[in-house]
Amino acid sequence: MARPRQKAPRRTFGAIRQLPSGRYQARYPSTADDTLRPAPETFETRRDAEAFLVQVQADQMRGDWLDPTAGEVSFADYTTRWIAERGLAPTTAELYRRLFRLHLEPTFGEMNVNMISPARVRAWRAERLSATGATTVAKSYRLLKAVMETAVEDDMLRKNPCRIRGAGREDADERPVATVEQVFAAAEVIGLRWRLMVLLGAFASMRPEELAELRRRDVDLDAGTLWVRRAAPELNTGHRVVGAPKSRAGRREIVLPSFLHEDVRRHLEWFAQPGPDGLVFVGERGAVLRGTTFGRKWRRARDKVRLPEGFRFYDLRHTGNTLAADTGAKLKDLMVRAGQSSERAQLIYQHSTKEHQRRLAANIDLDVRRQQSAAASGRGGATVHPLVPRPPGPSAPRAARR
Repeated sequence: MARPRQKAPRRTFGAIRQLPSGRYQARYPSTADDTLRPAPETFETRRDAEAFLVQVQADQMRGDWLDPTAGEVSFADYTTRWIAERGLAPTTAELYRRLFRLHLEPTFGEMNVNMISPARVRAWRAERLSATGATTVAKSYRLLKAVMETAVEDDMLRKNPCRIRGAGREDADERPVATVEQVFAAAEVIGLRWRLMVLLGAFASMRPEELAELRRRDVDLDAGTLWVRRAAPELNTGHRVVGAPKSRAGRREIVLPSFLHEDVRRHLEWFAQPGPDGLVFVGERGAVLRGTTFGRKWRRARDKVRLPEGFRFYDLRHTGNTLAADTGAKLKDLMVRAGQSSERAQLIYQHSTKEHQRRLAANIDLDVRRQQSAAASGRGGATVHPLVPRPPGPSAPRAARR
């Protein structure tokens, strides 16, 4: 007598059904809402479908399961949200949006996040290197890698497809350093209104956006110091964004070399806005400092004193930082003065004292005066670029008063 056929045990995870085509479809419970979702492919046999469900169940129990539909979001939408949610500084957000629009969106914009593969990333990088500069490609690659790393954290991908060693490293040319004499020459040529801005950019290692938001109350003439409390970077749209300095270390007190004290006093007397909150640097008509307007003046002065083509106002910081380093100052004092920040530097900043900063400023003062004296001796004793300018008297030409 034939034994009765036993029924297959009732399935406790997922479901399997045979399709009209004869193939088998496996459906598994989603970890998000417990609805049954179909496997991304069908199977030739029921056993293959069961093996798939066993693997899914094991992965979900271990916490290793990645829903294959989670990454079905366009890279354009995901990156746009990524930039908006990071709490980035306005200038950084503007840079990321530009890199995305020009270098990432044309290739990856319409692709789903989970469709971006290592091979596709390699092909994109090779194409970009043939079309634009290596520095821009490195910046774009770092952005792509950061976005995809967040996708991994969001359980949209198992691994980051950006795996090219060294692709995000920038090997930019070293920026030029102006000599002390070149700095004073540029300060003379640019005119009295902007002379102090050039000198502070070099000998106080101040950033352009920090100078643009410097206020009278930030300057202590008696102590010979000034505070960097805010910054006003200017976006490519021309919009000024007033806020905190570039980093936490950017908020700092700078001890000025004594040769700058008279320049500061005279500038405040001649050009700064009135009142404690008055801006130190304003245009000829009292308007706030604009990068486009000042940029034209700076380029004319740069070319007239024959600084290298492409020498930026920002590059003046290298002169001040180099002078400070040549005094033998410790790294922690140099980084405090320049307002530079890094995770490692935070441990160093707390040991930098006011006395260290005063000693550093005094050493810069001595070195600048020595170089000025040597330059004057080489010209037969005539000082072409004095440390303290003549005031713009009533009879002075209009151009000189500017």
